[in-house]
Amino acid sequence: MYQFEYTQRQQEALSYLSINNTDCELLLFGGAAGGGKSYLGCAWQISRRLKYANTRGLIGRCELKKLKQTTMKTFWKICVDIGLVKDIHYTYNQQEQTIKFFNGSEIVLMDLRDMPSDVEFTRLGSLEITDYFVDEVAEVSKRAIEILDSRVRYNLIDGRPKGLMTCNPTKGWLYNEFFDAHRSGNLRFDRAFIRSLPDDNPHLPQSYLDKLSRLSERDRKRLKDGDWDFDDSNDRLYHYDDLLRCFRDEIVGNKTKYITADIAALGNDKTIIGLWDGMTLVEIHKLEHKYPNEVADYIRQLSVQHNVRLSNIVVDADGLGIGVVGILKCQAFNNGGRSTEPEIYLNLKSECYFKIADDIANNSMTFICKSYKSDIIKELEVVRNYTANTEKRRQVTPKDEIKRMNGFSPDIADMIMMRKYFDLYPNYRRYGVR
Repeated sequence: MYQFEYTQRQQEALSYLSINNTDCELLLFGGAAGGGKSYLGCAWQISRRLKYANTRGLIGRCELKKLKQTTMKTFWKICVDIGLVKDIHYTYNQQEQTIKFFNGSEIVLMDLRDMPSDVEFTRLGSLEITDYFVDEVAEVSKRAIEILDSRVRYNLIDGRPKGLMTCNPTKGWLYNEFFDAHRSGNLRFDRAFIRSLPDDNPHLPQSYLDKLSRLSERDRKRLKDGDWDFDDSNDRLYHYDDLLRCFRDEIVGNKTKYITADIAALGNDKTIIGLWDGMTLVEIHKLEHKYPNEVADYIRQLSVQHNVRLSNIVVDADGLGIGVVGILKCQAFNNGGRSTEPEIYLNLKSECYFKIADDIANNSMTFICKSYKSDIIKELEVVRNYTANTEKRRQVTPKDEIKRMNGFSPDIADMIMMRKYFDLYPNYRRYGVR
């Protein structure tokens, strides 16, 4: 009979998580510190287990240690507040990391970090749950959430799967698929997003709000103002405002035509071909499920149509791309190749990404193909300085890691990055390979 003290935002979230809501299956709640994210998730899990017998929930975070030190402290406090007594109303098995209630319901505590020995999360393979709550989901890969979501099938309440995720503002797949999609009115019908700020929580003391106000601009924007567009991380390469400025109808550079192409492995990703006029990206062409000879024919036709010299065409030579290079006899781009400044950059790909970032910051690159605006911004923003805060040579985030954490491959970003090849090797021999 205990009445939880929910804020207005938390009540709004619960309306989406209710069995009466027949659309929403996955809710992202949060946007700043002090918005009551952990309280909402823990209270929701407890109330569901008590109300619905023989159901199974999951509470997860990137690391089990962090889960116990943070989220579960809120969980145990709520248990005390509502009068649940250990070993009478519930039992906690620390070895199995399960909480079993008197009515047959249970909660599983789960470590959701990516492990090299379990990239496909086979540890979740035999798990069946009714619903789940993932705290600080920005620390968890999209792949982990996809696998976890596929496990929601155990004793579903009225046949409706439900999931709750919480986080502070972050870039990546959460920004694109929830915040930005919600803002533009394109959020999937089975998803919901609720932005919760410290001012929405009447239970916070004024001293805590004052403390948030005294944070550095970077932390204040994220943790107090809940600004999803602000990103001042020290591993960032591309500023959001600078990227927006690139989309204007102005051709910059030497007006020479170029073609850059990121070639996909057959059946994976997409082949992305860019047509450049100087430092201006004029057109983007996407090809799917094409063999090297078909891609080569397409690039050849594009070069004839726009009068692009063969020496001004560069193709990603990794994988099937080497076949396209062999057919066209054009320039070959080897991502792991030696950079022009090997003492600074780990490889050619990293050097190009860092120097393209300088071009964008200096307002010397434009994108006329505005229909790809959101894709270009989304992909460039997830390419980061992978060796920030270290003394190692500069390196960008590996492509496989971007795929795992964000659920997409930065193929357009790679195509843009290769434009810098012609500036690094302006007079390289016609059939040069790097």
